Amino acid sequence: MLKPQDIVILLKILSTVTLSNAYSEEELSQNELAGLLCMSPSEVNAGFKRLVLSGLLGPVQRSNKLVYVPIKAAVEECLVSGVKYFLPVQLGAYTRGIATSYAAPIFEKHIVLGDDPIPVWPSGDGDQRGVALEPLYRSVPQSLAKHPDQLFYEMLVLVDAIRIGRVRERNIAIKLLKEIIHVKQQKKKSNV
Repeated sequence: MLKPQDIVILLKILSTVTLSNAYSEEELSQNELAGLLCMSPSEVNAGFKRLVLSGLLGPVQRSNKLVYVPIKAAVEECLVSGVKYFLPVQLGAYTRGIATSYAAPIFEKHIVLGDDPIPVWPSGDGDQRGVALEPLYRSVPQSLAKHPDQLFYEMLVLVDAIRIGRVRERNIAIKLLKEIIHVKQQKKKSNV
């Protein structure tokens, strides 16, 4: 059974590989992933095994080496159809944090925010105020602060919008997430 940190690991892997049939030569070790995600190596290893078992990562032979890469169709199905059911959201108290879901910058062209409090990941590093939405895993804000990765951040907030959003927000998030998953060549950004 998948755990929330497994989705975080999967999204980080997606943000570091070229999402096409010819995967990039940039391959992160599980220890490097653990460092980037502010998780323990054992957490990443266990998550990696669950991702392989669930069919979200599959083996590919590359340069006499077996590597595991995201299986796009399975990843899309899991994130679009499953994540809102097995990782439900409950909003918390008003707090300071990092904008997520429909309040994140990726939604600026699509949604005009009203006066209602926005969802934020509670974090002292955040510059927004709103209602607490716990991130998929507790280390997400720390990871983004220490190792900025715009694509990783965008995928995390899109998943949050799928988990919490109303129909319009969810549909926009699904469309944007599918574009990221199926893009032919990903140019990595580094600012959050």
